[in-house]
Amino acid sequence: MSGPASAEDGPSFALLDFADLNGWNEDDHEQALVAFRSTCTVLDDPDWQALCALSQEATDAKAFFELFFRPVMITEDGQDALFTGYFEPELRGSPVPTPTYRFPLYKMPPEARGGQWLTRREIETSGVMQGRGLEIAWVDDAVELFFLQIQGSGRVRFPDGRVIRVGYGGKNGHEYRSVGQEMVRRGIYNAHQVSAQVIANWVRRNPVEGRELLFHNDSYVFFREVSQVPADKGPLGALNRSITPMRSIAVDPEFTPLGAPVWVEKGGASPLNRLMVAQDTGSAIKGAQRADLFIGTGDAAGKVAGRIKDPGRMIVLMPIQRAYALLPVDEAT
Repeated sequence: MSGPASAEDGPSFALLDFADLNGWNEDDHEQALVAFRSTCTVLDDPDWQALCALSQEATDAKAFFELFFRPVMITEDGQDALFTGYFEPELRGSPVPTPTYRFPLYKMPPEARGGQWLTRREIETSGVMQGRGLEIAWVDDAVELFFLQIQGSGRVRFPDGRVIRVGYGGKNGHEYRSVGQEMVRRGIYNAHQVSAQVIANWVRRNPVEGRELLFHNDSYVFFREVSQVPADKGPLGALNRSITPMRSIAVDPEFTPLGAPVWVEKGGASPLNRLMVAQDTGSAIKGAQRADLFIGTGDAAGKVAGRIKDPGRMIVLMPIQRAYALLPVDEAT
């Protein structure tokens, strides 16, 4: 294992050996290789393209990762690792508005592109979106719609059984602000009590104050229909390819390259040591040791995802030449 290296005011890097990865030998590397192959073809960097081509011929997944990658621990400002979970929600909805289905999912209006636009409060109260044909569907629950925006993708099931899929279509340019942290600041709950389900229940019990709480998050996400993705595949991630339950993570691409394999060592009540692939991003996922684990689709996955708020560490598997390039010259030679 090589010592940490860092640029001034930048991230620090430490090269590890595969023997340093807890549980490495016990993982199912073949599943990780399948996930890696699913998105590596869209990477345009020559180093990653070469590894992608080699991966298509690999017959021993564990040997492939050990031969062509080096584990790199990337840290920033001493921040501890934080793992959370996310899922693909399924909402009840309708292709037309009704008294039950009255909360619209919107496409992105042209004037919202390319900069900061209206806040969540302004979008929902000014009438600026109405009568423009921007609605994809209407759903029956404003709270579920709010969390759909945080997740970034999901499914909407119509009364006749038909299901459409929606994905991230853009945002209004405002930074994400956590309503959970705002609840703690207001003294409604202590930090350890807050979860997506707790927030949802409180907003439903307190509809007036709840709507105001949701307005605390100025960020507003627009959608696009992506029903061309087969039902047996996961939703589209940041690389415009389906992501894989329990093998895909959302990361901060400022530190972790999209498409890179990432070794996850998650603590908490349900520890996890697993090779996953950085295939998605999220507005709340910021930092070198921050990741969101994709759990799956539906309510059961949502319940699991909502309980995850765990420490640990994440180690990026980098192409060998890239890994050594991160070291100072005197260490790399």
